[in-house]
Amino acid sequence: MASDTTTFPDELAELWQAYREKNSQQARERLILQYAPLVKYVVGRIAGRLPGHVDRADLISSGVFGLIDAVERFDPRRGARFESYALLRIRGAIMDELRGIDWVPRSVRSMARQIEQAQQDLESELQRTASDDEVAGRLGLAVQDVRSAMQQVGEASVLGLDHVTSDAEESPNSLLHRVSGLPGEPGHTPAEQEQRTQVVESINELEERERLVVTLYYYGGLTLADIAEVLGLSEARVCQMRGHALRELRLLWAS
Repeated sequence: MASDTTTFPDELAELWQAYREKNSQQARERLILQYAPLVKYVVGRIAGRLPGHVDRADLISSGVFGLIDAVERFDPRRGARFESYALLRIRGAIMDELRGIDWVPRSVRSMARQIEQAQQDLESELQRTASDDEVAGRLGLAVQDVRSAMQQVGEASVLGLDHVTSDAEESPNSLLHRVSGLPGEPGHTPAEQEQRTQVVESINELEERERLVVTLYYYGGLTLADIAEVLGLSEARVCQMRGHALRELRLLWAS
């Protein structure tokens, strides 16, 4: 496969010339076929970190559109490597596709909504936090099914796109990067200090229990199991609360 404009095989260089100078659609199609393995490569890197219900065919389709966009925009005369440029375009197209995907199966999402409604109703009636057993009893479900649904929805809220790629946790826009560190800590730029101040202010706007969960987990270093023991709740319920809190934080950060 080609590496740059000086080392393209003659035939490949001719294809780029025919497409760029003569707008040859045949050359365009052959270029797309030539670099199609890049789509498979990117999908392979991403798909292993996704839930099983995400359709690889949809990712491949989006990746192909990204590749087509790369072929149409790339100018080999600039001396850049097409592969590097195309990989960015393909990955970007796939990420756009993933942003529209619900990370939780529809049946689980539906159950989670019922669970949240039952929790609200019970807590209004009892004037205290409803136990998983009470919620399960209200819905006529097994306790383990209730906990499993809470766990899946809670984990999906944390994962989102932040863990799709191996380097996502290091990204300055990732969730983990944003909810870490306190204002005033040394070694951060003024912009990072400001961001941390905004994050803390957003956390302070959360409901009391969710604020406690986020604070203990991200700043106190406690595990979900530790927090569950402190609050007298199940680990699945704490995971659910953390997920809801992070959804609220994303809304605040987006505003």
